[in-house]
Amino acid sequence: MLDKTCVHIYSQGGLHFAVDGNSAAVHVLDELALELVELIQGSAGITTREDLAAFLQGHPRYQEVGSEVLELIDQGLLFSPDLTEVPPRPASVVKALCLNVAHDCNLRCGYCFASTGNFQGERELMPWDVAKAAVDFLLEASGHRRQVEIDFFGGEPLLNWGVVERTVEYAQAQAARRGKTFRFTITTNGLGLTPAIAEYINEHMYNVVLSLDGRKEVNDLMRATPSGRGSVYELVVPKYQRLLEGRGGKSYYVRGTFTAHNLDFADDVAHLADLGFGEISMEPVVTSEDQPWALREEHLPRIYAEYERLAELYLKRRRAGRPFNFFHFNVELLKGPCLYKRLTGCGAGYEYLAVTPTGELYPCHQFVGLKDFLLGDVWRGITNQELPLKFKDAHVLNSPVCKSCWAKYFCSGGCKKSNREYAGDFLGVDEFSCELAKKRLECSFYIQAHF
Repeated sequence: MLDKTCVHIYSQGGLHFAVDGNSAAVHVLDELALELVELIQGSAGITTREDLAAFLQGHPRYQEVGSEVLELIDQGLLFSPDLTEVPPRPASVVKALCLNVAHDCNLRCGYCFASTGNFQGERELMPWDVAKAAVDFLLEASGHRRQVEIDFFGGEPLLNWGVVERTVEYAQAQAARRGKTFRFTITTNGLGLTPAIAEYINEHMYNVVLSLDGRKEVNDLMRATPSGRGSVYELVVPKYQRLLEGRGGKSYYVRGTFTAHNLDFADDVAHLADLGFGEISMEPVVTSEDQPWALREEHLPRIYAEYERLAELYLKRRRAGRPFNFFHFNVELLKGPCLYKRLTGCGAGYEYLAVTPTGELYPCHQFVGLKDFLLGDVWRGITNQELPLKFKDAHVLNSPVCKSCWAKYFCSGGCKKSNREYAGDFLGVDEFSCELAKKRLECSFYIQAHF
């Protein structure tokens, strides 16, 4: 039988595409191939390969392109069957920690998911003994894994810089004794960056994430100091530029958030690129619908058009020798992750955990403070043994919605926290985020078709 449920056909910028969701294969079609694939998709009389072959015999117009379609079907790359069995849960180890070294922040961003840094709790900094125990926990819980990761997060981690430095030095020493290595990432709003801190980050951090929303008026509308005085944009942009001058090609990206106030966010991406930032992410705001900056269903057509405009900007700048990378357009088609990773996504709840300043363990930074999702602590380890299994089982083949979606092996079902919040269950979907993810994928395939 031809599985038509997971074949997605679309056109963009004069190009035509068929995405086979079950095999994660993407095909660029000419006009005749598009016509045939649409005909197959919509025909109740073509349900098997044999039906298609018989149809082609009676329609010479399609025979040449039809032979190519039959070949793709035989190779399992178009109208392909889905997995008939869900793979068993794999054995896993903890490979990364999000270390919330500061539940406090020196900004008061209106859209902050962490309640301006305190995660709806006390404003506090992680003591050294908790950070040390977190390193020890990760080295033990990572088992046979040689490379492990710590993401310094908050709030604003530079508020607890002494603990960050001490954690890096301790982790590196302990890892060397065990034949392991660490990769460190830090996410910062930039206010506390000094030349000395920037130099340390460039030497020791594998990746750095720099928060900035784009144009000055856009950034400063949502990102403000507690007093509301001064321009955050003017304070941090020069610091970011100086940090990147000494980065030496190491990983980084500037991460922005777009809201209902800047639906023309392609201009913000262009502005960031003009500032010299070549690695850019611009994320849709996640907030309650009653906020004036919230993104709503009525905004979707405008957002779709803006992603398409951003794709054209991406191509134009690349052709002109002024390229930038946009995080959500970086989709690997030829290699990519293994099947189980495509099924499950980020690994929150069993491979990736968050640590609070008091040492509590949560599935990720998005779940911090939700006591129903408390996993344990850095001294005793994971004591709630059932919860990691629920996260492992919350994959696309167990989701009634995702299982029949063409994008499932590219998005891996989206964010578990968002799915639970908007659909009431890990196995549901946050439909708004789902639609944005699919549009970004379409734009990514469109871009790749040009190279």
